[in-house]
Amino acid sequence: MPLKLTAEIITAAIEGFEIQKASIDAKIAELRAVVPGGSTENAAAQRPGRKRRKFSAAARKRMKEAQQRRWANVRGEAQSTAPEPAKPKRKLSAAAKAKLVANLKKARAAKAAKAAAK
Repeated sequence: MPLKLTAEIITAAIEGFEIQKASIDAKIAELRAVVPGGSTENAAAQRPGRKRRKFSAAARKRMKEAQQRRWANVRGEAQSTAPEPAKPKRKLSAAAKAKLVANLKKARAAKAAKAAAK
């Protein structure tokens, strides 16, 4: 007869393993204290940690949206295509606009002069 794993059995197993882990960690700490130059700290705490990369807010947002799309695919949900906010229009200063208009007039005059010369 197969054994059915219920939530209570799994929870009890986890608690038992955690107690065993705590006792093993205590024994490891005792042994480390015996070794010359050893410490009582956990071995994981002694490893030099890698520095975390820093992402911009925009990059974190893109990663979040990509992960949400991946999970939506896993769950079989339809992808919601929320419209992205439109980028603000670029504004042209009055001086830049006047410069463009002057260049355009000059180009048109040159084209007209070339056409008249033919």
